[in-house]
Amino acid sequence: MIGASVRIFVCREPQDLRRSFDGLAFAARQVLGEDPRSGALFCFLDERANRPKCLWWDRNGYCLLYNRRARFCLPARDASGSPSLRIDGSEFARLISGVTKEQRPRCSS
Repeated sequence: MIGASVRIFVCREPQDLRRSFDGLAFAARQVLGEDPRSGALFCFLDERANRPKCLWWDRNGYCLLYNRRARFCLPARDASGSPSLRIDGSEFARLISGVTKEQRPRCSS
C-alpha cells in the first residue's frame, strides 16, 4: 500500500506507455529529474490522457499500476514550466479513478 508520506509526481509530458519498469524509471530520471528509487510515485499519461501508468519503488523492487478505463485531466502548466505536477494522496485517488464521459470536464493544455 502507498503510504500517506509518499511524494507523488505526475509527468505533464505525454509518454510512450509501451515502456515497462526500466523505461519509466528512465523517464522519471531524465524528464522529471527525480530518482526513481527514492520511494516517490511517478504517474505517466499517454498522448490521449486515457491510460495512466504509475511507477514506484518499494523495498522489494518496482511496482506498476495501470488503468485503461477513463480519461484523466491535468491542470495547465503553471508559470514555472515544470515537467511534473506534485499531488497528494486524495488527488492521486481522483486521478487514478478517472472520469467518465458524463463527468468529463474540458481538459486544459
